[in-house]
Amino acid sequence: MPPASTGASTLTVAASPQPSPAAAPVATAGSAAPDRLEPGRPGYRRMSFALFAAGVATFALLYSTQALLPAVSASLGATAGQASWTVSAATGALALCVLPMSALSERFGRRQMMTASLTVAVLVGLLVPFAPSLGWLIALRAVQGAALAGLPASAMAYLAEEVRPKALVAAIGLFVAGNSIGGMSGRILTGWIAQLWGWRAALGAVGLLAAACAVVFHFMIPRARNFTPGTLNPKALAKTVGGHLADPLLRRLYAIGALFMTVFGAVYTVIGYRLVEAPFNLPQGVVGSIFLVYLVGTVSSAAAGQLVARLGRRGALYLAVSTTAAGLLLSLADQLAAVLLGLVLITAGFFAGHAVASSSVSRTATKGRAQASALYQSAYYLGSSAGGTLGAVAFHAGGWAGTVSLGLLAVLGVVSITLYGTRAARAERRRLVPSASVPN
Repeated sequence: MPPASTGASTLTVAASPQPSPAAAPVATAGSAAPDRLEPGRPGYRRMSFALFAAGVATFALLYSTQALLPAVSASLGATAGQASWTVSAATGALALCVLPMSALSERFGRRQMMTASLTVAVLVGLLVPFAPSLGWLIALRAVQGAALAGLPASAMAYLAEEVRPKALVAAIGLFVAGNSIGGMSGRILTGWIAQLWGWRAALGAVGLLAAACAVVFHFMIPRARNFTPGTLNPKALAKTVGGHLADPLLRRLYAIGALFMTVFGAVYTVIGYRLVEAPFNLPQGVVGSIFLVYLVGTVSSAAAGQLVARLGRRGALYLAVSTTAAGLLLSLADQLAAVLLGLVLITAGFFAGHAVASSSVSRTATKGRAQASALYQSAYYLGSSAGGTLGAVAFHAGGWAGTVSLGLLAVLGVVSITLYGTRAARAERRRLVPSASVPN
């Protein structure tokens, strides 16, 4: 099947000024790529563990205040919409900075960029608990998000260059699984610590967790074997980015990532406010434990490769979006068991869809991979920022039903884009079949 079956098979991707030497083997089906990592080869397990740890730290830091929003609102006298900016500022800053950070990774290296980004983000994370006001808290969170921007796109490019193509979806799935573990552990940790000692102590604990992950990453990540440094050339960068944005398949994948994350950001920014209110009236620690459902995301993202193998990329996306929609509708019930099951389905659908879309970007862009991944991450985290803020506004205006309505609109957008891509691929095949069937 085509590299990513969410759209037409004909691709036009602009070349970067000095593409990595790994670009050609990826584009060649069945390439031997003897120096690339794969399951069973030395270094693959270390690489997987290191990037898993980086994924844990990234999501633990990026969403560290999300489970604490009701406590932050009560402590600082903020509304749900105002407090939500402690999440949206971080994700928004990441979205804006991920592209320039990816350009730096082309010059200085994926491994170096990931290490620097994680180090700065951890240092800022250790300062966040001491923010004297909501404004300072939002500002520090924005700086933290900007620092983290160097990690996601560099990680995707690192995997695309260092891992064999057949193992790429599974490798990216493990990185995304680390995201889910980080998001879960960070929220559970903050929920219980906040109940005992307050939200500031909870944020300090997340900073220490991320510091431990950063140490593991530093000592475990293998050196890059297939990276060639390029020069910082703004014109060439603009040309590469323009080429990616001109590709209709990549545009659809970026939109899918943004819409999936809009749903996820809205649901998990608001769910704490819903569960601490009637009819649930849950304490902060129990609300934090709700994020155990992230374990489902760990499983569904790691299984994305198997889903693609069985259903194709479009089929896997249809399954992911259907699961997400079913979870949104189920969460409307006022029974806690139904809400929890709804969150399980939303989480499973989101992480599966994200793993499929992000791996499709890495396979589609044979040149300028860091920029292609950066654009996806930018769209993805803009979706998170928009989802968090709009979800809080919708909750204030219409309660949980308002947030669910916003999520269903985003789901409808994913379905529409995927259907359009399906029709485009069929039309392309019909166009090519007559010429292919003409006798010599």
